[in-house]
Amino acid sequence: MVLQQSADLAEFCANVQARNLSPAVLERVRFLLLDHLAVTLRGSLLPSSQAVYQMVTSAAGKCAREATIFGRSERAEACWAALANGTAAHALGMDDVERHSSLHPGAVIFPAVLALTEQEKLSDDDFYAAVVAGYEVTLRIGAALLPASVYERGFHPTAICGALGAAAACARLLNLSAEQINMALGIAGSMAAGSMAYLQNGAWTKSLHAGWACHAGITAARLASGHFIGPSMILEGKNNFLQAHSSESNLELLQRFPESEYALMQVSLKPYACCRYTHGPIDCLFQIRRAHQIDLTAIRRISCGVLSAGRSLIADPLEQKQQSASIIEAQSSMPFCAALALVTGQASISVFTEEWLAHPLVRSLMQRVECYSSSDLDDYYPDEWRAAVSVEMNDGQQWSASVRYALGDPGNPLSLEQLEERFHQLTAPVLPNQQQREHIIQKVRHLKGVGRTDYFMDEQTQPDIFALQSPLV
Repeated sequence: MVLQQSADLAEFCANVQARNLSPAVLERVRFLLLDHLAVTLRGSLLPSSQAVYQMVTSAAGKCAREATIFGRSERAEACWAALANGTAAHALGMDDVERHSSLHPGAVIFPAVLALTEQEKLSDDDFYAAVVAGYEVTLRIGAALLPASVYERGFHPTAICGALGAAAACARLLNLSAEQINMALGIAGSMAAGSMAYLQNGAWTKSLHAGWACHAGITAARLASGHFIGPSMILEGKNNFLQAHSSESNLELLQRFPESEYALMQVSLKPYACCRYTHGPIDCLFQIRRAHQIDLTAIRRISCGVLSAGRSLIADPLEQKQQSASIIEAQSSMPFCAALALVTGQASISVFTEEWLAHPLVRSLMQRVECYSSSDLDDYYPDEWRAAVSVEMNDGQQWSASVRYALGDPGNPLSLEQLEERFHQLTAPVLPNQQQREHIIQKVRHLKGVGRTDYFMDEQTQPDIFALQSPLV
């Protein structure tokens, strides 16, 4: 099989046409779009998003204001709107994720494509094609990097792969040639950035990674459209992108899936407001909690089986994870997520609060969480993100549970009804009127004219956003 390297990926992107996509693929785009809008609108309320809005309205003050900033009355030039929306989309930690690449594609593709589609008044067909191309490039490069090696080097896969994926999506959206799309990929390779150092103190840079990738993607595509020359073999040449970011990359994983299996069909949704590597153990703990009446004060040990690929994110060093001091740190702490699941029976955004982080019982249980990895789990990775948990009591009783697929995985998917319920729950603080929320859901269901100004945030939805938006910080 011919490997899909830089030029081949660009050729694929140039040839994606909406008319050749199956109804299932088009429906999947809309499904993922609704999830994206939910996390972006809710994420727009967070302080990290507010800080970016302030910078955008200041730095881009004299630019054309032709693209929507979700959750704000202000508008901005597309590359700045994408920066703001991408940051908001990744701020909650609830945006979509994919197993093989261990990254979050929606937050780096949709903001860039939506902003550029709106500003340039592009067609629905181009929108669909660009999203499919962007997801494909992001996820295939992410898989080829082998994410465990990327984490080991201290890079955030969503950030670095997202820059290339967004560039490919925007280049396809602008109907650039395959050669120009390849240039966009090469240019974006010099713009890709994202350090895992945010794990040390709960820094806001994690959410910025997605916004910056969107900004870089639009810029790279525009440079390519102006015939700016970038590396033509960014993925396979000397000093290539894969070698720079991973010590164990595998070019073979860039190869195309069968036409019926576009990469976005394997994307998972995140029902819980924390790192995806914690979701399997959380599901196990929910099973145990439902099946047994547990005296939480009498727990001796909570043993969480976690994937080796995700240990550095959620489990190591254990002492640091047990002492998480901020919500951002807690979202990547298996001890906190495990304790929270047992105490509250939830893992939604409503319980990821400073109050629960400081709760005495939660803090006590965090100290009793142990994490281990084993071949019983790792041998199935990345096709299955398996997890296992046992809860041992002071009197010797022990309860165990295991899962193959966490909730939201294609092997254990959310239904459309569950997705719409999730949309209502997440966006209610931004859009308190249910009719306004239903209006957006219908817009997504019957996507038509997405390139129109304020397609989603029109006069039926914007007024309450104006009134509710938090002041700029």
